[in-house]
Amino acid sequence: MPVTLQDKLVVAISSRALFDLDDSHAVYEQEGVEAYRRFQIDHEDEVLGKGEAYAMVEKLLRINQQLDNHKVEVVLVSRNSADTGLRVFNSIQHYGLNITRAAFSGGRTPHNYLRAFNCQLFLSTHADDVRLALQAGFAAATIIPGGPKSRADGPLLLAFDGDAVLFSDESEQVFQREGLAAFQNSEQQAARKPLGGGPFKPFLTVLNQLQKEFSPEECPIRTALVTARSAPAHERVIRTLREWDIRLDESLFLGGLSKAEFLQAFGADLFFDDQQGHCEAASGVVSTGHVPHGISNQR
Repeated sequence: MPVTLQDKLVVAISSRALFDLDDSHAVYEQEGVEAYRRFQIDHEDEVLGKGEAYAMVEKLLRINQQLDNHKVEVVLVSRNSADTGLRVFNSIQHYGLNITRAAFSGGRTPHNYLRAFNCQLFLSTHADDVRLALQAGFAAATIIPGGPKSRADGPLLLAFDGDAVLFSDESEQVFQREGLAAFQNSEQQAARKPLGGGPFKPFLTVLNQLQKEFSPEECPIRTALVTARSAPAHERVIRTLREWDIRLDESLFLGGLSKAEFLQAFGADLFFDDQQGHCEAASGVVSTGHVPHGISNQR
């Protein structure tokens, strides 16, 4: 029987989201592909520093040690060639990360391989690749540089915005078109009507299934909703998650307050939001992924 990843949580990550490749990327931008290739080969025995999403990957892979069957797979999906990607794999081996599968697309967008790997999430620093992945139906985020690296110990802490990330942007459209009062009224009227799913609903569903492998006291994953909503717009969110049979460990309804301090208090390993301004503010305190989806990201 062929090997399959159908029963696993599969996360695809680019080289620059996993490791600090700023020096070599600068060579690529300033001197071109051939200079970049030579640079990577000349330095392939030098271990790369940890990138913004490294802590998340390390904690995800550690979950397998607590299960009889490995339920988590991380695959490298990179625009590098195998030749220039050797340095990345050398660094993976140095850190002891159990990443064995990769797609090196040699300069082309690698998003076409996500379905073949049965991925639920794609993390990259290349915004165009992320947009293509979202259009193809995958949860995806552009990793923003700047956040302090989270601690390697403790549970995996993931925080999500609501509208246009976990949920559709139908309510956000009302807010941007008609204002806050109309939004609050619309959400009250539709409180018992579940919201449509956003791009991260399938990922959260699989993540929730993985959480159910553990008792609440021993679960190595903790999730939080961090939303600008407040009462009375909270009810529709709560009822929607109940309808989906999805549990979030913490829910923060901030009523427009800045999310950064709350994310820092939660200790998020990664925070996902659709609004660039929220992402830039959050990236100063936690690693952050911009989800270029919904009305706030229409060009």
